[in-house]
Amino acid sequence: MASNIYLVRQRISRLGQRMSAFQINLNPLKEPLGFIKVLQWIASIFSFATCGGFKGKTEILVHCPPPNDNKTVTATFGYPFRLNQASFETPPHVNVCDVTWKDHVLIGDYSSSAQFYVTFAVFVFLYCIAALLLYVGYTNLYRDSRKFPMIDFVVTLVVTFLWLVSTSAWAKALTDIKIATGPSIVQELGPCKKTGVMCYFGSVTSMGSLNVSVIFGFLNMILWGGNAWFVYKETSLHSPSNTSAPHSQGGIPPPAGM
Repeated sequence: MASNIYLVRQRISRLGQRMSAFQINLNPLKEPLGFIKVLQWIASIFSFATCGGFKGKTEILVHCPPPNDNKTVTATFGYPFRLNQASFETPPHVNVCDVTWKDHVLIGDYSSSAQFYVTFAVFVFLYCIAALLLYVGYTNLYRDSRKFPMIDFVVTLVVTFLWLVSTSAWAKALTDIKIATGPSIVQELGPCKKTGVMCYFGSVTSMGSLNVSVIFGFLNMILWGGNAWFVYKETSLHSPSNTSAPHSQGGIPPPAGM
């Protein structure tokens, strides 16, 4: 028992000495492992920024009975896209067809897909910073260790899969958001079904940035999937002889002729 505790303390002490030996080495950034990680870091920023920062509105043109007034009502929406909380608003101090428009809202709640996508992108962003710090500041510690490359490889596989899941869910939600804020909203509004009231779809804010967020989501999936090979090459699964070399120094030399 005492010997086991001593070995654990010794390993912790060695790890502490290695972690204290921080030394910047930019060479890993010139290799695919580090260069692709930089691209992943940048792509994750675009992913959560283009989605999480969106604000838009949809406008409905309302034609009231005599005296034949034409007014505009607007519903403002944005991230996290709880459309069922986005009520219609009228111009200040303007009565539009004697209807309390703030009691009428858009249809749908897509916050789960949007928040999952953005939150995941933020976590990926933070992980890329930590990985780059390890690559650049503790290059020898990463490559001499069996655990760090293996953990990096497992995380890479999991992140690739989650990019596929989160982006697919967000792409489906975005399609539904476009439908819920488009011309079909006119058919769902109660005031537009009143006698003498005619509603026409006006406009909706362009969702180009949200389309870009979907594109970057799938781009991230490709980057992480492609980088899995380069991370795998650093693990003991690909080159067990390289990772075990530091541990075999001072041991029995290999037989001659091998």
